[in-house]
Parts: sequence; structure tokens; C-alpha cells
Amino acid sequence: MTLTFFSNFLIHHQTPFCEAMVKRIGDGFRFVATEPVPQERLDMGYRDLEDAPYAVNAYMDDASYREAMRLGEESDVVIIGSAPDEFILKRMEQNKLTFRYHERFFKKFRWRFDPRALRQRYLQDTRYRKKNLYMLCASAYTAPDCRYIHAYPNKTYKWGYFPEVTRQPYERLAALKSRDDDVRILWVSRFIPLKHPEEVIDLCRKLKADGRRFVIEMLGVGELRERYERIAEEERLGDHITFSGPFDPEEVLDRMRRSDIFIFTSDKNEGWGAVMNESMSSACAPVACREIGSVPYLIEHGKNGLIYDKHSKNSLYANVSALIDDPALRTVIQKNAYDTVNDVWNADAATERLLHLIDCIQKGTETGYTFGPCSRD
Repeated sequence: MTLTFFSNFLIHHQTPFCEAMVKRIGDGFRFVATEPVPQERLDMGYRDLEDAPYAVNAYMDDASYREAMRLGEESDVVIIGSAPDEFILKRMEQNKLTFRYHERFFKKFRWRFDPRALRQRYLQDTRYRKKNLYMLCASAYTAPDCRYIHAYPNKTYKWGYFPEVTRQPYERLAALKSRDDDVRILWVSRFIPLKHPEEVIDLCRKLKADGRRFVIEMLGVGELRERYERIAEEERLGDHITFSGPFDPEEVLDRMRRSDIFIFTSDKNEGWGAVMNESMSSACAPVACREIGSVPYLIEHGKNGLIYDKHSKNSLYANVSALIDDPALRTVIQKNAYDTVNDVWNADAATERLLHLIDCIQKGTETGYTFGPCSRD
């Protein structure tokens, strides 16, 4: 089998899936990057992985572009994410098996979108509804958007991002967690509006006012960081909140492994949020907004995480407080979060399931998956 994955650029969140695919089909796998890694990402500690042995960098020169076009036409299977459709136009004419890989289409209200956006969705999706084209949903909100535009009828499958999972046993991670000292809470993101760092500051105020024992680390860079550092200083929150970063991905994972609770405060503009996978794999107890694309797929409320409602004033506070006040609950959720990612939502499992899904599509049979990657959505 030959399978080619097209996307804008290759970063560490994609490499575990790529490497798992290479293990299974060898040189039959290629990743086509259509643009270099943006400087903003490099400044955040991301590495440029254009020299990966399976990478084809279509933006580099004419020969690489021609090879990318050939792979788009001739590969047995293509997955296309954030990449121009020019790479798959011929295979659509030939009705070859293809998967789109997409976050939610409409991050604002559906009834307010630009008509040009609807036309784009028609050209990329709806007009191919009868073709051999399927959707790998990189958000729990992708499938509803597909139904809204009458695309991918009965052809939407749960997918996502599959960053590196921890290779450490749960018992070793559990030993790094708090017992009698302050509960360690971690937030990892860019300081930009859609990430809502102000919710973390508000949470800190409330927890401090209640006299709870905790420390919050806000890890990241961005345009709003200085503002919230200043607010924390002015309100004398320094004993309970620190600001750090940027760090490289391994240093971020080390922070996660030493944290008890991971809070994820983004709104509906967060497509997936790979830090969700990483924190759960590191045995953090996650508290996350239900609007984030990964949350309905990864978290079962009360079992392996807690889901809060951004539109309820005290929802984040109430859920974090519950975990601070109940160490037994926190421990159960940490273990279940670890199992969820390390057993099911990881690159190895997703690759095995995708290859099975491809086989089932070609044979006209069902996969039998009822949850996790490649189950129907």
C-alpha cells in the first residue's frame, strides 16, 4: 500500500502518526508539507522537521512539487489536511480513496458565515458527496458541520491529533504528583484572546479567597502575557501563580508530568488542542471547556476528566475546586485520563485502526469500532 498525507507543515504533533505509519507500510508512506513552519511556531520552541526521511517538501523546488503532485494522483490512499486541493483534483476525477482531515468548518455561528465560505465548502466538500471521499474529524464539531452542508453522508469518522504519549508507567508518574503539599495546576497555551488566560486569573482569585492550597503555572508566550503578569502582580497573586516559557516540547511534557490538574480554557475557535492528549497521557486530571474540539471525544465527565461550561460563571472554579478538595477523585481521574490516551487515543492505535478502516471501506464492511479513532461520528 502507498499512503500520502498532505498538510501545511510537519511538526512534532504529527510525527508520532507518521512514524507509526512507516512502521506498518515502510516506504509506502510519505508526508507532503506544502509550506515551511511559520516563524511564530519556531519561536514557541517547535522544530522544523523538513528533513524527516518520509517528508516531501513541495515548497522547496520544482522537483519536490512535481513529486507531490504525482503522489496526490498515484497513491493508493491520500489524507489531505491543510493543503491546496490542487494535489487531489486528478484523484477525485479518478474516484480514488481519499480522506479529508479537518477541524470544524464554522467556528462562528453557522447562520452568520460569509457566503464565500459556503461556496468554498461546496467546492471542497459537498460536490464530492458521492465520491470515494471520507472525513476524518479533527474535532467533535466537524461531523455536525458536515451534515449542515450535506457533505460526507455516513462517511464521517472520529480522528484528531496524536502527539507523543508518555513512555513512563503510570506508577512512576503518580509518584510525581502532589500528596500533602499545594496542588499543582498547569495551563499551557499562547496568551491570545481565544485561549482565555483571563479565566485562569479569575480562577486564581477565587481559589485564593477560599484559602485553598494550590499553585498555578501559566506556560506560554503571546501578546497578552505582560498584561496578565502585571495584573497578577497588582493583585498580589504571586504566591499562587507563576508565568514561564517558552519551552521546547519535552520541557512542556516534564511540566505536565509534575502537575496534578491541567486546565484548558480555549473557546470554540480551538480546533483540536493537542495539549489535551499530552496532559492526559502525563496523568494530569483535566478540566476543559466543552467547546474545544477534542474534549467531547477524549473526556467522559467525571470519569477521566471534568468538562466545564464557559457560559456558567463559576463552572471552571467549581470543577477545579472539586479536584483540589477530593484527592481520591483526582487520583481516579488521573489514572483514567492516562489510560484513555495511552490505550486508545494514540498514534499506534489510530494507525492500526485507520488501516483497518481502509480495508473495510474497500470491502464494503463495517469496522466494528464503537468509540475512539475511526469509529463513526
